[in-house]
Amino acid sequence: MRPRPRTRLTAVLAASAALLATAPLTAASTAYAAPVRLHDDLNGDGHRDLVVGAPGATVDGVPSAGAVVVLYGSADGLSGGRRTVIHQNSPGIPGTAEDSDRFGASVATGDLDGDGLPDLVVGAGSEAIGTRQGVGSVTVVWGSAGGLGTGTALPQPAWREHVSFGENLAVGDFTGDGALDLTVAGRDGPYHYTGPFARDGESADRYLDDRLGTTHNVISGDLDGDGRAERVVLPGPVDGDPNGDVYVDRFVNGALVRTELPGADGEVGSIGDIDGDGYGDLVLGASTDPGSGETGHLGGQISVWYGGPGGPDPKQRPQIVHQDTPGVPGASERADAFGSSVAVGDVDGDGHADVAAGAFLEDLSGEEEAGSVTVLYGSADGLTADRAVSLHQDTAGVPGAAEAYDYFGRSVRLADLTGDGRAELSSGVPGENSDQGYLQVFRGASSGVSASGVFGLAASGAGLSGQAWLGHSLLP
Repeated sequence: MRPRPRTRLTAVLAASAALLATAPLTAASTAYAAPVRLHDDLNGDGHRDLVVGAPGATVDGVPSAGAVVVLYGSADGLSGGRRTVIHQNSPGIPGTAEDSDRFGASVATGDLDGDGLPDLVVGAGSEAIGTRQGVGSVTVVWGSAGGLGTGTALPQPAWREHVSFGENLAVGDFTGDGALDLTVAGRDGPYHYTGPFARDGESADRYLDDRLGTTHNVISGDLDGDGRAERVVLPGPVDGDPNGDVYVDRFVNGALVRTELPGADGEVGSIGDIDGDGYGDLVLGASTDPGSGETGHLGGQISVWYGGPGGPDPKQRPQIVHQDTPGVPGASERADAFGSSVAVGDVDGDGHADVAAGAFLEDLSGEEEAGSVTVLYGSADGLTADRAVSLHQDTAGVPGAAEAYDYFGRSVRLADLTGDGRAELSSGVPGENSDQGYLQVFRGASSGVSASGVFGLAASGAGLSGQAWLGHSLLP
């Protein structure tokens, strides 16, 4: 329970959300900076970079083989001309582009081998292994002095079919030994690699966590202020609870302590210090409409579990936010999927992490599932609906137009790509142009997220072809 009383937004803002965090508590998939570079500075120029998944991309004529696009940050922002495209037919990358591998369905970064250079981790949850369909794979593309280099496929058990190994990824020093670890989500349960890693893919240890079964998502970040990442495990839908259970893993004196948050719902999540007290706060998205007797809110919601010396107190009453919360734009409607993506980062540079929540199935101007993103701002009193704004492709100044099945907000990220101390909002629009996909990036400003000078990149502008679904996934 938080030590000081919290206005309810006044009782109204009972849950806030966000997926990724700002430094130093940024983590949601890679919690900490590498010893020399930022954890996501993949070309070593001192700016954070953006990795965009396009798992439907056609590669050398093979549909849905998948690719990732790395866009390099700079003081001037992003440019489509400064990019690297990686797929399984790229030189030095293991495997072969095959139909429906969906390489790039998940991405993460971190210095796995401890050489001071960040590495890129890519999941292909649908990859076939031999005759077994949908087994999945995870590839590490190693950092080098000249940027990203060759890759290695991580060793894995002889999974059965359709386990979707690599569905999601989380990187952080979970054990507290100074080396980054990796957890991979899949339908046989989370698979843990204990660092450090060698470049042949071997790690200090690896094992299946069979206590939870199917796990759709994992995130990481510092929830207790000790400078190490906690791991949050999100198994996903279960009977009677479409928004799933939530578990927080902490290592205390080298031993794993797993705590369930019994009142929590979460399909996705992110960690950042919203109230500026030095403890990371856990933002969860629960986008599924509740059924009879089930928890959640019509159209979806986000919740904020505030961190503390022992992490989030399971007994605390989380802050809940949805589109019926006073001050939040829009209205809760069935199947909006509000909270289907969340990100955390300091948009206005005030020292408090802000939250972006995607509602990629929201209808706009009569167009079905055009999608939107809501930005809410952090403060010393926690998440607030003051200045909350909804962004979409019918927002004044935003290029394009809201069209049916664009899925604007399918993925979101808040990260400072220009080095000015304010996070940019990146939104994936994977359904744009008949599923080719699109990316839009909004500048951060002292007044909040700006719809002026929005950067846009279409799949064709990134050198991709086919129904690429550019923007399906973004680096946390």
